Amino acid sequence: MTQAVSPDLRLEAGNGVVSRRAALVVAALVSVALVAVFVGACYGLLLAVGLGFGVVLEGMRFGFAGPWRAMILRREPSGMLAQLLAIALVSVVAIPLLSAHPGELVGAQAAVGFAMVGGAFVFGACMQILLGCGSGTLVNAGSGNPIAVFALPFFCIGSFFGAYGLVWWTSLGALPILQFRGLTGLGLTLVLLAISAAIVLWRAAPGTVRLSRRHGIAAIVLAALAIGNLVVAGQPWGVVYGLGLWTAKVATVAGADLSGSAFWAASGSVERVQSSLLTDYTSLTDIGLIAGAFGVAAWRRGGLTAKLPSYPARAWIATMVVGFLLGYSSRLAFGCNVGAFFSGISTGSLHGWVWFIAAFAGAFVGIRLRPLLGLEARA
Repeated sequence: MTQAVSPDLRLEAGNGVVSRRAALVVAALVSVALVAVFVGACYGLLLAVGLGFGVVLEGMRFGFAGPWRAMILRREPSGMLAQLLAIALVSVVAIPLLSAHPGELVGAQAAVGFAMVGGAFVFGACMQILLGCGSGTLVNAGSGNPIAVFALPFFCIGSFFGAYGLVWWTSLGALPILQFRGLTGLGLTLVLLAISAAIVLWRAAPGTVRLSRRHGIAAIVLAALAIGNLVVAGQPWGVVYGLGLWTAKVATVAGADLSGSAFWAASGSVERVQSSLLTDYTSLTDIGLIAGAFGVAAWRRGGLTAKLPSYPARAWIATMVVGFLLGYSSRLAFGCNVGAFFSGISTGSLHGWVWFIAAFAGAFVGIRLRPLLGLEARA
């Protein structure tokens, strides 16, 4: 027999939800204000942008690894079309801005080489094994996913070591940096995005939703935030560098000597390692992304309630290894789905397109490997 809940108890519960949600909003506003006052206005704005990324990705269930998986396994195109739409919207603003302000703004430029292609392929496989790319791992960890929380430290360590030996890897051979510039570059980018969308639609299963309302809105908001990131920081949205920087800071505090790495011994890297994380653009948006995802989870559920899945031992070992490889390979590939694919293509870099092709090929491999590693178990 079901026992009725009294109106007073329902009112008390409702007031508790309102109070919790109000506290979340106030905490976000206060955090942004404190960073703006004590560190600088632009840093406060970037934290706000990072919070926005987290809210959109978690709150609207928008991601990068998941839509690729949906397209490969079920031929559902909506998520991938939303990604291409968001990239197109950013490119319409970003590529002309970069041409007009070459000394103030920089794009996500990188050379196409053996290490870059191999790194993108490995990353594409690993993100499907872990069900999360760079931003996805941060969002999942922020929202309380135990697998992502467990994998994130290894992702950070992998990013650090990938950067440590990056110069050696790039010495294996690479083309000069090629970037699509001006109106011609914008036109070429939009044409390639349209061709990509046409291929996705051609491969879509009959009767599937082409672009859902949720995905469409998320794409527009994400594009606006990415443009804001470019304008405020002077550089595109990225994820992976910040994770490696966190590990470099821990290593330095522990007494490690990073002078043996051409990457970490470079003057710019040394300055960032010695400075506050709140003055590093990528770290700020990463922190905001995690906090934004946490805020959405707390808003919805009142806390982080995900249960630890009953995976076999090999699955936990695989999670450690794959987390490390995600970080390592993303440094070799000059970014993840955000820094290379999203920001690379939207700022006119050829390497973004090559990364897309290599990582998508790797995704097929990762999808097949995941059940073999015991990661399809359920709690």
